[in-house]
Amino acid sequence: MIVEFGHFALMLALAVAVAQSVLPLVGFSRRDPALMAVAPRAAMLLLLLVAIAFAALTYAYLVSDFSLLNVVENSHSEKPLIFKISGVWGNHEGSMLLWALILALFGAAVAVFGGNLPQTLRANVLAVQGWISTAFLAFILTTSNPFLRLAEPPMEGRDLNPVLQDVGLAIHPPLLYLGYVGFSIAFAFAIAALIEGRIDAAWARWVRPWVLAAWIFLTAGIAMGSYWAYYELGWGGFWFWDPVENASLMPWLVGTALLHSAVVMEKREALKVWTVLLAILAFSLSLLGTFLVRSGVLTSVHAFATDPTRGVFILAILCLFVGGGLTLFAVRAGTLRQGGLFAPVSREGALVLNNVFLTVAAGVVLFGTLVPLVVSAFGGAISVGAPYFNTVFGPLFGATLLVVPLGPLLAWKRGDLLGALERLWAVFVAAALVALGAAWLNGATHLLAVVGLGIATWVLVGAFAELWTRARFRDVGLSVGIRRLAGLPRSAFGTALAHAGLGVTLLGIVSTSAFQTETILEMKPGDTTVVGAYSITFDGVRNAAGANYSELVATMTVREGGVVRFVVEPARRFYTARQMPTTEAGIHTHGLSQFYVTLGGEGRETDSVVVRMWDKPLVTLIWLGALVMMAGGALSLADRRLRVGAPNPARRAVPAVTAD
Repeated sequence: MIVEFGHFALMLALAVAVAQSVLPLVGFSRRDPALMAVAPRAAMLLLLLVAIAFAALTYAYLVSDFSLLNVVENSHSEKPLIFKISGVWGNHEGSMLLWALILALFGAAVAVFGGNLPQTLRANVLAVQGWISTAFLAFILTTSNPFLRLAEPPMEGRDLNPVLQDVGLAIHPPLLYLGYVGFSIAFAFAIAALIEGRIDAAWARWVRPWVLAAWIFLTAGIAMGSYWAYYELGWGGFWFWDPVENASLMPWLVGTALLHSAVVMEKREALKVWTVLLAILAFSLSLLGTFLVRSGVLTSVHAFATDPTRGVFILAILCLFVGGGLTLFAVRAGTLRQGGLFAPVSREGALVLNNVFLTVAAGVVLFGTLVPLVVSAFGGAISVGAPYFNTVFGPLFGATLLVVPLGPLLAWKRGDLLGALERLWAVFVAAALVALGAAWLNGATHLLAVVGLGIATWVLVGAFAELWTRARFRDVGLSVGIRRLAGLPRSAFGTALAHAGLGVTLLGIVSTSAFQTETILEMKPGDTTVVGAYSITFDGVRNAAGANYSELVATMTVREGGVVRFVVEPARRFYTARQMPTTEAGIHTHGLSQFYVTLGGEGRETDSVVVRMWDKPLVTLIWLGALVMMAGGALSLADRRLRVGAPNPARRAVPAVTAD
């Protein structure tokens, strides 16, 4: 009965979404406040109905209701509770229902927290959200219904894919979806502005918190997915340039550009057309990622291969919103009043340069991701892998990082490049010392790593240069400087932290990529080998069992200088229901570095196993940097200026008539 109630709630949600997408627009065209007022009420009701449907599906998983096809295919009565819950979205149908739930959640958030929006803008934003909800709810009900019943239920389910039975995969998809779907709000604001034909600094102030929230969640989702792939898949890497990984990176790059563009628009009312275009593109790339993962065109550990009907439906949604949004942009962009003038050397100019690098980098990733699919569609075969992305994407993103410390030190409208560089002399010295130190320790064999460490230090230390400059410690002294520093807005500290996080992540990437030590060999109990500074002894193996798997666990003692430092226990698991093996890495974190061991198959000799070991210096900085970036975003989001009012346009010396 509960399942049927959830199914009925989902059908009602579709009807409410249709009303939300139509009635506010009719009210806008007729200037009818009563019809426009339907939008926030419909958004709240939509959230309630989708939440009921999601709760009903979760209940079916918790009680192992094997009369539901979705539960049979993705659950098992002996599966641990946390994976019964995560199994709700660990499949195609459930994940799309989670998408619809988050979509409704963001729409309801606009209804609740958008009281300071003009009624027409809020009505149009929620109407656009209604369009998106209608499309995805129709997709779920017609091609991906999670509530399909079986006439003859089996006694037991087939279990969830063992690779997905991990805490990281319980957290990763919701975070990623909060980022993907969060950009739907930016898209809705952009389309609403194009419908009204009006966009100004107030619009940028209203949209920026939503973009920032989506960016924070997407950063968290990408970082969590990277760490999950690192420790769960047993290959020892943190990024494979898998097409599904790229699908999350592209909206992150464009969303980052959108954040910076919105700042320019808010402060100077410039880059209006560009900001609207980025808002459309960020969500378009999120939809593209959904198409790649859910359509069945990719086979990946991250993807759910599905039937062609679903792929065609998602492709239609993609064409409708991307094509429709870009068409409306092409028709209306020329009617938008352009913003203020600024010199090439200015803070606006630096942010534009940042945007160019980020969007071109996203284009490079898009090209490398889609070309193999297009060639395959015409019967050919081509592989685009890490060498392409590292060669093309790396320099572009490196150029972006070089500009990061410089931009905040330039004045708005017209800046002093030489003066900004002079204020960064100490940052340059720190970066040069780190690079020279790395070159002295490692010789000329790691030239690119030396450059990378220098750039990482430049970004990390330079992130705080603006705070130092605005505090004016040299001019006013320590106590007054501290008071000036304390009086700065939270967004200033948030920006510094976010930029510093990039530097921290780059330090981790360069260090572990260039200086890690790897060994692959066969070992028998009692054998000892050396990896880096460590001596590793293979003590033997033992059998163990979990709730729904059996495993073979190896014990390895790690010594340094003859002293036992730690023990690692890699394992090979076998899940009975799915008849699938998995590899569980043995990882020990020491400081900011990690020792990483995985078991391969049986060796050629009796009782021997193939062992793969890495000593990974500073590898944890990759994900600690992401946490710092997220903290910076959260601190900026807490800035009171993003929650009250709209900015007063600054007095301009000349009319703002130039193009973006």
